[in-house]
Amino acid sequence: MRWFGPQDPVSLMDIRQAGCTGVVTALHQIPVGTVWPVTAVLERIRLIEQHNDRYVPLQWAVVESLPVHEAIKKGLPERDRYIDAYKQSLKNLASCGIQTVCYNFMPVLDWSRTNLHYEMPDGSLALRFVWQDFAVFDLCILKRPGAEADYGPDLTQTAHEQFDRMTPQQIIDLRNTVLLGLPGATDAFSLDTFQELLDGYAAIGDTELRENLYYFIGEVAPVAQEVGINLCIHPDDPPRPLMGLPRVVSTEADLAQLMMACNVVANGITFCTGSLGIRPDNDLPGMIERFGERIHFVHLRSTRSETPDALWYSAFFEADHLTGDVDMYAVIRALVQEQQRRIQTGMGNPALPMRPDHGHLMLDDLRSGKPTYPGYSAIGRLRSLAELRGLELGIERGLTDKCTE
Repeated sequence: MRWFGPQDPVSLMDIRQAGCTGVVTALHQIPVGTVWPVTAVLERIRLIEQHNDRYVPLQWAVVESLPVHEAIKKGLPERDRYIDAYKQSLKNLASCGIQTVCYNFMPVLDWSRTNLHYEMPDGSLALRFVWQDFAVFDLCILKRPGAEADYGPDLTQTAHEQFDRMTPQQIIDLRNTVLLGLPGATDAFSLDTFQELLDGYAAIGDTELRENLYYFIGEVAPVAQEVGINLCIHPDDPPRPLMGLPRVVSTEADLAQLMMACNVVANGITFCTGSLGIRPDNDLPGMIERFGERIHFVHLRSTRSETPDALWYSAFFEADHLTGDVDMYAVIRALVQEQQRRIQTGMGNPALPMRPDHGHLMLDDLRSGKPTYPGYSAIGRLRSLAELRGLELGIERGLTDKCTE
């Protein structure tokens, strides 16, 4: 389960009681581009393992995330300095026993939503993305130059009409939601700062961002392979261009191209069923079969589109894990079969680290009003984990019984 560090309202004891043994965390306090020192890594390990002699042992299972500096994403002259720092961080993590490192290559923001408190039919709260609301932010709040070209005349007019009807508080809420920074952060960017960040990508399109990603992975993946770390890229969220920014890790073709850009096992994938699954052209069970050994980490969540397939991005929300558009049965069956394949082929550690992603805000977490990171309340994720565990157990038993017949 993901843990944002000592300030996280969800404690390590909560994670133990959820039945987890692996912790997914990162050193959020270290500025992006700075080497993660061995002392800081060991201190985080000490915090995670400090009560292992008395309670169910925990371990730091996955780093999520080791951020990639914007200079690398933009291909600036100083990128090699930041890549060298990234390599050293990987070496330091490996020396402390860490074997899996997640990262992403999304420009400026690594996820985007327009509502962090979308009410579900059962009264719980979910994350939601609405393209028209996003257009309102882009066109009427940020007022990004040239934004009209991304939305067309009809949606541009509708967005302006919606903005004119909004209350001051609704405008503030939408602004703060879209400007919310990286997971683990509690502060949003300012509009001016955000526009400056966007301006830095004015000359960077799809081709340039891909080239910068492949240059980066070509430099760091061989080092990761050498020191025994599996790197795994997180897909774009949502998997489509936003605000004029390219997105290059959205489809199976994107992932296949990246895997071939540096064809070593350490160059791998964080298989996020929510990010990939919202696109109807992504065949998740087939992708698991085809990418196989290159999947090093799994995020299990499900989204539900509120619009026809061709307009999947117009509106979607984080659904219950077993009732969204993702065929979770088929996904987990494919993952169980991949783990069995790894056992049969003698891989050193066949286990795929998995975490439940983006639970709903519900029960006492909702009633108490205590602060939580969006999507990362304790009880919502606990419900998701219980459902996923039960499904996995049923699939494993079914496959085992079939083999023994």
